[in-house]
Amino acid sequence: MIQSELRIRPDSPEKSEVRALVSHDFATARAATDEASAHALDADSLTADNIRFWSVWRGDNLVGIGALQALSPEHGEVKSMHTVESASGTGVADTLLCHILEEARRSGFQRLSLETGSMAFFAPARALYRKHGFVECAPFADYTHDPNSTYMTRALTGTGQREA
Repeated sequence: MIQSELRIRPDSPEKSEVRALVSHDFATARAATDEASAHALDADSLTADNIRFWSVWRGDNLVGIGALQALSPEHGEVKSMHTVESASGTGVADTLLCHILEEARRSGFQRLSLETGSMAFFAPARALYRKHGFVECAPFADYTHDPNSTYMTRALTGTGQREA
């Protein structure tokens, strides 16, 4: 499918259709991760004041979600990126991550980081983040060393640049 068909809009994780996808993402991430290592956020947590949340639509179909959390005035974190299975491989995650990177720059962040699982289930996510310039790093913010987690970060330069 063509990426230009996608619409990304600010949204609420509490809206019924969106909440269902957030709940699915939360349950899927938790099922693939040891409970002590699970950092996925539920819909209520995604409404925090320091989190901006978006939904991705192709026509009338919700195909993805993602969020940006402010950790400090200079540092942001990618949260809750998820694409519906039927849209996997169609550019949804690429397009959404580019959007989050652009929004992070507009917000004045100098660095964007994330936590994802280290298990095989999360390999496609790690590959996506590497493609967009993220590199592995030490735990950041309130995270601690965990063999089930991979921490990644990248510096943000310029404004409004579209990622590859």
